[in-house]
Amino acid sequence: MEFLIVTGLSGAGKSRAVDALEDIGFFCADNIPPKLIETFYEFSQQASGSLSRVAVVTDVRGGNMFSSLIQTLDKMNAEHKEYKILFLDAKDYVLINRFKETRRKHPLAENCLGSLEQAVKLERNVLRPVREKADFIIDTSYLSPAQLKERISGLFLGDSSDALMIHCVSFGFKYGIPTEADLVFDVRCLPNPYYVEELKNLTGLDKPVRDYVMQWDQTKGFVTRFLDLIDYMIPLYCNEGKSQLVVAVGCTGGHHRSVTLAQLLYNHLLEKNLRTSVNHRDIRKQ
Repeated sequence: MEFLIVTGLSGAGKSRAVDALEDIGFFCADNIPPKLIETFYEFSQQASGSLSRVAVVTDVRGGNMFSSLIQTLDKMNAEHKEYKILFLDAKDYVLINRFKETRRKHPLAENCLGSLEQAVKLERNVLRPVREKADFIIDTSYLSPAQLKERISGLFLGDSSDALMIHCVSFGFKYGIPTEADLVFDVRCLPNPYYVEELKNLTGLDKPVRDYVMQWDQTKGFVTRFLDLIDYMIPLYCNEGKSQLVVAVGCTGGHHRSVTLAQLLYNHLLEKNLRTSVNHRDIRKQ
């Protein structure tokens, strides 16, 4: 049985994540109190024929009951009950804007005298120990619903318990470093196609941009060392039992150099028959 615990910040996209999980065959249960997670786990095991892939959502909507989550996870670990944790995150200002746009009430608003900003900060502090235990972290700050669904599908469409999932992300430093990144590579040191007029409005997915970026000795030297380092580190992460490795490649705007090299890494990993996905986070930003 594949058992997934979904949690994270209010407004970070847990409902959309559940929709995506259901689309790929998970049986999902929302707003489960932590103390009932183990009971639900045992029930799912007994019904393993029909519940082979299960996802439960637990979060601060449970109020004081949520404080028992770490204790529940430790007990399940001691009893060798296997599970994975998916944590949905987003930047504070994004969460605040989402609540304002939907006019929803934050679950912790009353604890903070109605202050939305303070409620988000409090929730982040409450969730920090759970985030540290998470097997998969997705920052939804700049993801469209379709991109989130693609990330979920990439992570869990296969058997996520069998192998390390390597997610390649391109991004622009002007929009911030992806918070879920394990490894960050800065390629702003390489020649920039942005200053070539006929390439300015293209992206690293276009052949003229790829050819421009890859023609330089600086890029060739970087690529050799970059891929060698990733190839060396992957078995080490596997030996540590890591479930997800997020490799983020950044340039100034996230349109050209980072896209070229993140896509190159993705293709390199595919050739090695590794579980991998790619997301060009900022490629559509102006």
